[in-house]
Amino acid sequence: MVRTRVLRRPHQERHAVGRIGWLRAAVLGANDGLLSTASLLVGVAAADVTRSLLLTTGIAALVAGAASMAVGEYSSVSSQRDAELADLSLEKEELATSPRSELAELQGIYVRRGLDPALAQAVAEQLTAHDALASHARDELGLDPTDLARPVQAAVTSAISFSIGALVPLMCVVVAGRSARVPACVAVTLAALGALGAVGAGLGNASWARGAARVLIGGAAAMAITFVLGDLVGAAL
Repeated sequence: MVRTRVLRRPHQERHAVGRIGWLRAAVLGANDGLLSTASLLVGVAAADVTRSLLLTTGIAALVAGAASMAVGEYSSVSSQRDAELADLSLEKEELATSPRSELAELQGIYVRRGLDPALAQAVAEQLTAHDALASHARDELGLDPTDLARPVQAAVTSAISFSIGALVPLMCVVVAGRSARVPACVAVTLAALGALGAVGAGLGNASWARGAARVLIGGAAAMAITFVLGDLVGAAL
C-alpha cells in the first residue's frame, strides 16, 4: 500500500513589522496628547485658575497639538517617501544603463548571504527576469516598492490619536471638582499612559511591563515639574 503524505497548511505568522508605520504614529500621537495636555492642565490648575480658563487652555492645546502632530508627521514621512522614490528612480536608471553591473551586484549580495557563486548567479538571473527593480529594491535598498512610506496615513493617525489622548485629561477638568482636579487628572493620565504603553508594547510583541514603566516614569516626572512651576508662578502672580 502506498502511503500519501498530507502536507499541512502553512501556519499564519503574525509579525509586528507590518504594523510599525501606523503603530508608531498612533502611539506617539496618543502619548503626546495625553502627556502634553495633562501636564499643561496640571501646571495651569496649580495656579488656582477658573474652570473656564482650564477648559479654554485644554481645548487650545488639543487643537494646536493635533495640528502640529499632523503637519510634523506629514513633513517627516513625506521626506522619507521622497528619499525612497529617489533611490528607486536611481536604481531604475542604473538597471537601464548598466544591466550587467547590476546583475553582478545582485549576485554579490546573495554570495555574501551564504549562497555559492553559481547558485547566486542563477538566483540573480531568475529574479532579474521576474522583476529586476523589485529585486534590487528589496535586497540592495531594503525597500518594498509596493509598501513605501505613507505621509497622509501618518498625519491622520497622529492627529486622531493625539486628540483622543488629549480628551482624557480634558474630561477630568470637566468632571472633577476644584480641589480634585489635579489629583484626578494625574491619576487618570498615569493610568491611561500605563495602559497605552502596555498596549503599544504588546502590539509590537515587546514586554508589556517595560512598555508601561517607561511612559509612567517620564509622565510622572513631566507632570510633577509642570505642577511645581505652575504653583510657583501662581504664587508669584
